[in-house]
Amino acid sequence: MLLIWNRPGFTEGLTEQDRTTLFGEVDAIMKELTETGELVDGQALANPSQTLTVRQIDGSTEVVDGPFMESKEQFAGYLTVECDSPQRAAEIAARWPDVRYGGAMEVRPVMEQAGTEM
Repeated sequence: MLLIWNRPGFTEGLTEQDRTTLFGEVDAIMKELTETGELVDGQALANPSQTLTVRQIDGSTEVVDGPFMESKEQFAGYLTVECDSPQRAAEIAARWPDVRYGGAMEVRPVMEQAGTEM
């Protein structure tokens, strides 16, 4: 799974041309992954302002607004890909345009339902 991390609203600070280029690159990568059969799933997430965080504190469940992470980046979306190797997944992640704008892509294997292996 490729986890997309970026600063909320970072595209608003880009020029129209840079936004068009960025979204065009995303479209090209998605098209390529669809054509190669590597794309399994993927979604962008809503703005972090629409987030609820649920925690257990002193035996009580607490639900609060927002992700409240100590980070400039927020989890923005994901791609699930079926690749020959972790290196191929990292190659795809390295091409994701958000990375050039200060974001990050986390490459993490998905655990099989049958066990806890990684």
